[in-house]
Amino acid sequence: MTESAIQEIWLEAEQWADGEWDRDDDNSDVIVTFENGEKWIASFFTYRNIQTLVEKFRESGECLSGAYFWGSDMILIDELSRSRIESVINELVRRKEFEKAFDRIEVEQ
Repeated sequence: MTESAIQEIWLEAEQWADGEWDRDDDNSDVIVTFENGEKWIASFFTYRNIQTLVEKFRESGECLSGAYFWGSDMILIDELSRSRIESVINELVRRKEFEKAFDRIEVEQ
């Protein structure tokens, strides 16, 4: 992984209209850009959002009626807030686990 410093953290949820973001029951893609230009992506889900989605799937029949759930590059979090997401990202970088949790976005030249 890059030893470059983080330049930007983009949260999809911050692009939504006011009132559409539930910090306790939601999910959002997050893109981390490093100073060297590398970009990495992961999806953050609150614990409560997993339960909400499974209940929805039971009604809709999706995912074998809620029998399973998956998401690529999924990170579970207690609250979907910028401060919590930044703390988690910094901890993953510090523990050298960032590459395991995030997926690198290949940028075509």
